[in-house]
Amino acid sequence: MQREEFLQQLWLDYIHMHPELGGKHPWAQSKDAEYLAILTLNIGSFNAETLQRSLTRFGYRATGRFAIVDRGLLFTLLAPPDDDAWILLGEFQTGSLMHQPRHQLQTLVDQTQPRDLRGQNLFCRGRPWPMPDWATYQALHAEHPLAAWLAIMGPRLHHAGFDCERLGSDLSSLDFSMQQAGLHGSIDPLQDIFPVSPLLHYRFYPAGAQRLPFAQGDEHRVTTGGIALVQKSLPNTQERAAELLLPHHTRCEIA
Repeated sequence: MQREEFLQQLWLDYIHMHPELGGKHPWAQSKDAEYLAILTLNIGSFNAETLQRSLTRFGYRATGRFAIVDRGLLFTLLAPPDDDAWILLGEFQTGSLMHQPRHQLQTLVDQTQPRDLRGQNLFCRGRPWPMPDWATYQALHAEHPLAAWLAIMGPRLHHAGFDCERLGSDLSSLDFSMQQAGLHGSIDPLQDIFPVSPLLHYRFYPAGAQRLPFAQGDEHRVTTGGIALVQKSLPNTQERAAELLLPHHTRCEIA
């Protein structure tokens, strides 16, 4: 698989999960995205170090590592070989969970078939383990919303972020357009995912809740991601907005 095909499959899967984000909108094309936030977990072949090797083969280069300790997350920021979207690869640390929810999540992941551990399109083909039942999802959500998200989604694109400047507009104007499209943003930056640097203005727009079938055949509506808009606090800075996304105090040295 080539990088262009990977990005296309990643984007098609994202739009399939969030159909209201497709269509004729400024955010409807992956080529216009500033960054793509992909989430995984630190179990077996799904750990970030293993998955990063596939991204490296596509030409991405790790430029920074960040620890969001209070949310149990490690992030790696990867630069593309051209002017495309950067990738923010987040790894959820299951050790941050209590014993019972950690065991529930581990049990799900252990049911992955060996054939679903191979290939470079892991982020594009959906959840590789069985769907949990509703009670398990609720228990995981009560412990950590991201653990519940991973249980029903698997390693996947959580949201795409767009730089207002690169879209040729400003945050206020684009926020108004989003509201007209029925998407209402929050200034609370991804409360369950990561904090956002004060060097950026930021809005996150949760996608509409999707009706998903759980393990016992019952269906429930859950929110599975969204979209973000960012705007540099100081215009005309040389860095890409993706490079400024996470607070400087969370940065770690790359070994």
